[in-house]
Amino acid sequence: MNWPKRTSVVASPFDLGGAAASQHQRARGEIDLVAIARDGITAPHRLYRSGCLHVRLPRPEQQGWLPMVLMNSSGGIAAGDRLDVAVAAESGARVTIAAQAAERFYRAGPVRTPSHLRNRIRVADGAALEWLPQETILFDDASLDRTLDIDLAGNAWFLGVETLVFGRKAMGETVRRLMLRDRIRLRQDGVLKLHDAVRMDGDAEAMLTRRAVGGQANALSTLILAAPEAESMVTPLREIFAERGTEAGVSFWNGFLLARILGPTSEMLRGDVIAALSLLRAGRELPRVWRC
Repeated sequence: MNWPKRTSVVASPFDLGGAAASQHQRARGEIDLVAIARDGITAPHRLYRSGCLHVRLPRPEQQGWLPMVLMNSSGGIAAGDRLDVAVAAESGARVTIAAQAAERFYRAGPVRTPSHLRNRIRVADGAALEWLPQETILFDDASLDRTLDIDLAGNAWFLGVETLVFGRKAMGETVRRLMLRDRIRLRQDGVLKLHDAVRMDGDAEAMLTRRAVGGQANALSTLILAAPEAESMVTPLREIFAERGTEAGVSFWNGFLLARILGPTSEMLRGDVIAALSLLRAGRELPRVWRC
């Protein structure tokens, strides 16, 4: 399993196709990391970064796992920004990817050019990878196009979560205007097993009040576990959600577990997600950035 050859495109950061857009500089960032295992220790084999994206490799808290923390020095994501993250775990490697903090997506303004995020994960046979970013906070008038591509070998282990927050309720924020394209694609041995797409245009506050959309939820999480034990985790996970009174659904098919979790506030949803991750990670502590 090999990445396609990475190519770099050099363009003016002011080139957004319009006189109004040319007044604003746009952020660009890229990370490309490959992790390998040697004598039971996971370490970076190749690391490339550019622009506003940075990566930190803190001291491992769990034996055999390489912690990786993503950082965006731009202070938030605005219309026209482009970020690209690619992480590969080779055979035997164990990698935990987290983000320093919740990522914020600000208003797009009159240009309405979406920000573009491409996250690519590759997990080789016998490797394990955890994709554990913190919340994605969407502000009113945000415009976002994001894709998470997960490429697994047949015997790979993967756990991932993505959380969307539609304005911070504690701050009195509402999202009346939103353009969102959010896709998660999971392939195993090259076969597409999951294509989960969220598309929202217009008044997100009104759409989320619909029972079939959000049931008045303010935040939602999607959780994926692709592992030999995934099917056996369905009932325990449902029981945890039932005990907490969480609005959630848990399914298993195509060899992986999928859960959708709704929360009236991001704080309540975060507690539900942490409880779920504690179960699926066999009680291992979450990355330190989650506990700050």
